[in-house]
Amino acid sequence: MADINVSFEFFPPKTPEMNIRLWASIKRLAPLRPDFISVTYGAGGSTRARTHETVARITKETDIHAAAHLTCVAATKDEVDDVLKEYWAVGVRHVVALRGDPPGGAGEKYIPHQNGYANAAELAAGARRIADFEISVGCYPEKHPDSSDFDTDIDLLKAKIDAGATRAITQFFYFNDVYFRYLDRVRAAGIDIPIVPGVMPITNFKGLIKIATICGASVPSKLVRLFENLDDDPKTRQLVAATMAAEQCLDLVAQGVDQFHFYTLNRAELVFALCHMLGVRPDKGAQDAA
Repeated sequence: MADINVSFEFFPPKTPEMNIRLWASIKRLAPLRPDFISVTYGAGGSTRARTHETVARITKETDIHAAAHLTCVAATKDEVDDVLKEYWAVGVRHVVALRGDPPGGAGEKYIPHQNGYANAAELAAGARRIADFEISVGCYPEKHPDSSDFDTDIDLLKAKIDAGATRAITQFFYFNDVYFRYLDRVRAAGIDIPIVPGVMPITNFKGLIKIATICGASVPSKLVRLFENLDDDPKTRQLVAATMAAEQCLDLVAQGVDQFHFYTLNRAELVFALCHMLGVRPDKGAQDAA
């Protein structure tokens, strides 16, 4: 099996209990030597302080490369630029530039802030002006819900790259052929940056259906059938989730994928097991220390 590179996404904790779980998860996954750990940014900048605190702590207390999410929503360019300057000042060198959902939530029509960055391409260009950040952006194998067609969607990705993005991370998907068809589209369009598959192991199937509906991701009928009648059976649900995620990841590897971005939902065990199956394992010294 080829060498596999991984990265992990977390969200900033809302409570002391969630903070404990977050840092336990980071400690569990850190020995896997991820390329980076990203921390999400709430709608309308609602988690600005918590995101900043989390990435700053990762940067200060670990050897892991931290990436801070940033969106355009409900903020002026000056406000966003101030956040970028704060990140750079505490040692953060990587941002994930995203448009973000409308303040009223996904499904509402997106209207750019009058004095803000209009989209992720403008945000990436703004970040590049502030400092020499590494810039990752999002991409959508099944097309962003707001894009009229795939050509428009890919043109937007090109704009992000022209603005300085060097990596694109996909929205989660459960049909691997969807990812590979998308990869063919972007390569045919002359896009050659890494298109890293985003993988979301299923920890809450009802929650997944809700998120998938909002972001336009297809959920296979096979998954629906497998999770039927398991609402009150968490152990079986976890085993099914692990099996399906492992099948997806191993199939991607068999078809040449060597980079993965895991949406952890701040839970480490399933992601750790998937990495183990992919051959991403701590060295003996790190494992003993953990």
